[in-house]
Amino acid sequence: MDRLHSDPRFSVCPDFMSERYRVSRISMVTANITEAQAADTLRNIWVTTNEDLCLQWQQQLAEDDRLKTEKQRLDEEDQECQRAALQLEEAAAHADEKKKNHLKHIPIPMRPCQYIELYYWTNHGLDDAMVNYRTRDDDSLVPTTGEDGSTVWISLASSKPASGVIADRHLSPADFAQAIPRIVMALEERDWPQQCVLMLAQFWGAIMLHRYWNSRDSLAQ
Repeated sequence: MDRLHSDPRFSVCPDFMSERYRVSRISMVTANITEAQAADTLRNIWVTTNEDLCLQWQQQLAEDDRLKTEKQRLDEEDQECQRAALQLEEAAAHADEKKKNHLKHIPIPMRPCQYIELYYWTNHGLDDAMVNYRTRDDDSLVPTTGEDGSTVWISLASSKPASGVIADRHLSPADFAQAIPRIVMALEERDWPQQCVLMLAQFWGAIMLHRYWNSRDSLAQ
């Protein structure tokens, strides 16, 4: 069935009594059929044909809507597949980056209920952690205070700070700048309250933006 390119409802029935259709009328004239009756027959044929075309037009519109809906569904499925593939690709890239930069993800030895120096998040501190991580130079146990106030026994090796630890106040601007983004990320990974993380990040950021941050004058610092 040929595709229609216009709505047949707007077609106008021609005047079959006009000169243009004289040959068609004459060919239908007989002893029992006049020229006017022949024109009426041509008009009836045109109306019937037009009604069929109108029905075809409605079916064509319905099929077009169905195909459009199906195409939209397939496009959405394709976009969803692309998003999923992109997420998998990003996850794989993140895992690969983490594997390549494993030094950045070495666990920092945490001493229960004690302050952890920013040094551990500097380049030197991470190097030290990589060398000493999971070492067992001293397996003896020492008591310490747990979070609930009870006595907790831990290995002496894990209770000792890394050798060469630099106090926060003695960190160079470069070491401080290295440590802050890493410790902020570590706090977020350990599900610290966002308000606390933001407060610390703003505090450390204010320090690095201070006009005396890189001053050579130790008194000004």
